[in-house]
Amino acid sequence: MKAIIPVCTLFFISAPAPAADLLLAQEFKGQNVGGWAMSEKLDGVRAYWDGKRLLSRQGYAFTPPAGYTGAFPPYPLDGELYSSRGRFEQISAAVRKGSGDWHGIRLHVFDVPQAQGNLYRRLAVLQRWLKSHPDAPIVVIPQTPARDNAHAQAFLQQIEAAGGEGVMLRNPNLPYAGGRSSQLLKLKSAHDEECTVTRHHAGKGKYAGKLGAISCKNRHGEFRIGSGFKDADRNNPPPIGSTVTYKYRGFTQKGTPRFATFLRIRNK
Repeated sequence: MKAIIPVCTLFFISAPAPAADLLLAQEFKGQNVGGWAMSEKLDGVRAYWDGKRLLSRQGYAFTPPAGYTGAFPPYPLDGELYSSRGRFEQISAAVRKGSGDWHGIRLHVFDVPQAQGNLYRRLAVLQRWLKSHPDAPIVVIPQTPARDNAHAQAFLQQIEAAGGEGVMLRNPNLPYAGGRSSQLLKLKSAHDEECTVTRHHAGKGKYAGKLGAISCKNRHGEFRIGSGFKDADRNNPPPIGSTVTYKYRGFTQKGTPRFATFLRIRNK
């Protein structure tokens, strides 16, 4: 395989601040979610407004256009920079460059971490703010109470049929708390996870001279990913040591992801 030098296009103005202790989801595995809040899982870029700056999950400051955060509230918001379905690459490219096009991108908020009360009351605090600041590029993500697990599965089918990625399920009665939580669940037909690239494998046939597959390692062990790559990915592979996101459907008897398919390099 020809030597390929990856080109980094990410752009952040400053060194990372201490990363916020964000709430992180676990996978839905049949838990009883009756009475929980359901919302569409948006395929955007996670962002945390700390009251003064818009930060990435790792603590890097985004550089939105002048005036973008002018009508943001003076308290923290946790959400996703997002425009519409199927546009993750365009959203990611825009928000991670100093001169990116943020047209149509808004902060879609799923919690107001320091507000009081349950999830619905916390979000109501932001809704009241937006009534007096209608020009703020902020959207409160709608939350629908789930009657039972069948209702959640029907909601998932509705979202996927419309081109959405999946559903987030949240116990609305608990306060915001950072870390990976069993009280926030991802419900998807196909799961996704992250792994660290350990090796490149040369392609054969039409992929001769290009990337054929990568070896990747995480808590499930080391395994190979050979599908899901675009031509640009095969010409410019994810660097060894980088973190990538892949999707999969269950596990093999050895405990490794079944049908692992490359999605994207995880940006900072």
